[in-house]
Amino acid sequence: MEKFDPIVFFQVFQEMLGPVLWILLALALLGLGGALFVFLKEGKINSRRLVRSELIGLAGGVLALVLAARVTVSGFSDAGGPVDWLLVGLIWGIGLAGSTILAYATLGLVSLRRSA
Repeated sequence: MEKFDPIVFFQVFQEMLGPVLWILLALALLGLGGALFVFLKEGKINSRRLVRSELIGLAGGVLALVLAARVTVSGFSDAGGPVDWLLVGLIWGIGLAGSTILAYATLGLVSLRRSA
C-alpha cells in the first residue's frame, strides 16, 4: 500500500466486524452528540461525572480488547513485537476514550432529565 486510503481501512473494518461496526459507529456518534449536548446545556464539565466516566472507561478499554481478540484469529499471546503491543495499547486507548465519552453523555443526560 503506497498511499493512505481511508476507504480501504473502512472496508477492512467492515469485513472484520460485520454489523458490529455499524453499532460501534452509531454508539460513537450518539456519545459525541450527547456529550456535546450536555456540555452546551450545562456550560461546563462536571468533574465528578467525568471521574465516574473515566472509571467506566477503564472497563470499556478492556471490552475493546476482548472485542478485538474475538474478531481476529490471534490472541494476546501472539503479540510479539513492539508494533503489536502498540496496537494493543491503541485499541485499549480508543475503547477507553470512546466509553468515557459515552458514559459522560449518558450520565449527563440522566442528570439533566432528573433536574427537569
